[in-house]
Amino acid sequence: MKQYLKLKLNQKLSPQQIQLMKLIQLPTIDFEQNIQRELEENPALEIEENRNENIDEDYSNSNDERLSDDEDINIDEYLNYDDTPSYKLNYSSNNENENNEIPFASGISFTEYLTSQLNTLKLDNKEKKIAEFLVGSIDNSGYIRQELNEIVDDLAFTQNLDVSIDKLKNILSIVQQLDPPGVGAQSLKDCLIIQLKRKAVNDDIELAIDILEHSFEHFSKKHFNKLIAKYNISEERLKAVIKEVEKLNPKPGNSYSNTNKPIEHIIPDFKIEIDNNNLILTLNNRNSPILKISKEYDEMLKGYKLDKNKTKSQKDAVQFIKQKLDSAKWFIDAVKQRQETLYVTMSAIMEYQKEYFITGDEKNMKPMILKDIAEKIEMDISTISRVANSKYVDTPYGTKLLKEFFSESMTNQSGEEISTIEIKKILQTIIEKENKKFPETDEKLVKLLVNKGYKIARRTVAKYREQLNIPVARLRKEI
Repeated sequence: MKQYLKLKLNQKLSPQQIQLMKLIQLPTIDFEQNIQRELEENPALEIEENRNENIDEDYSNSNDERLSDDEDINIDEYLNYDDTPSYKLNYSSNNENENNEIPFASGISFTEYLTSQLNTLKLDNKEKKIAEFLVGSIDNSGYIRQELNEIVDDLAFTQNLDVSIDKLKNILSIVQQLDPPGVGAQSLKDCLIIQLKRKAVNDDIELAIDILEHSFEHFSKKHFNKLIAKYNISEERLKAVIKEVEKLNPKPGNSYSNTNKPIEHIIPDFKIEIDNNNLILTLNNRNSPILKISKEYDEMLKGYKLDKNKTKSQKDAVQFIKQKLDSAKWFIDAVKQRQETLYVTMSAIMEYQKEYFITGDEKNMKPMILKDIAEKIEMDISTISRVANSKYVDTPYGTKLLKEFFSESMTNQSGEEISTIEIKKILQTIIEKENKKFPETDEKLVKLLVNKGYKIARRTVAKYREQLNIPVARLRKEI
């Protein structure tokens, strides 16, 4: 053990920088809610009621006015108060929706909905406990993912219930009779069969059950010729069977859970308009509140300053006022910087993609990565990423997610740099127009793209196809 000196450099973010980064990445609704919460928590912060609706003029002409109320405040002479205000340490962007104009029904959970149905069944106490345990094991999609022997062990350890596999299967079959149809299945195959057995029986449904029970692999891999030969049926008959299966819900739990989710309303953070072939950018007017320091708190602090005989309670009051004034000043500055950063970044993106915003043709969208915009406005790439995160822009061609304008570049056979967005659009068009009886494989798609002047590898085509949520050729096959 010995003492020694060691010098090292550390780079740390100040509380103001952390607060700014968090504000930048918030979309309009969350940002508005964050301001409302700050106004409620900090009495030294107020909002200017007389505001100009023109967001650009209002923003540029009132920056000095926002801070004019606290220019002569010198609070450092009272205390050396270095604690970070609590609101900077307890920050969350997951704000609760406080808009009373949009009511939402509370509803009950999916598990509660299933459990309530058990009360209508004739089950003894042990069977009901097993059934409730099975219901509790159902995920949001409506499936029980555990194996039966694992459930038997869980029942023994957690519920002190000794249950055989056969008994568990019987209770599981009862749970699978609950609504929505297909709930409680352990696989997609079982889920589809359960739903078919709940339908009115006819020849096509009976054949569909038979095919799923005994030839599910052929059916899932769309080996239609093998099914036609095995069951000695016509192509039209197989089409009818496929049509019955397509009516089923592969995720029965979603049919209930989706009805209880509030509708998400998208509010654009930016708006781009075209006037005489010129682009006009504005920030959402909800995005720029005019904040100021409370005059009442300013006067309170000045009153304490004039009082030479300060008691301990008065010093505590000064400490409290200092904390609130610091918090208010930091927040006002963070809001100001947020507005500047968002406007400058979106302006750069708009200018970079000017041809697209003028024409609306995605072929005119230039390759653009975060680094391009960061270098253009001399900001860090991480800042550009935060601005693009969850932000929307209202354009003459619809509301777009900001991240959609960023793409990698590729060089076509003419030597021109093109956006990968253009290639994906062409790839999607080719697949939409293909013969569904003989869908194009990835190798064939490569050749078709080469014929159009886009030379890319097969693995790249596969990557783009997956990004477009398009399955492989075998799964796109129809009869």
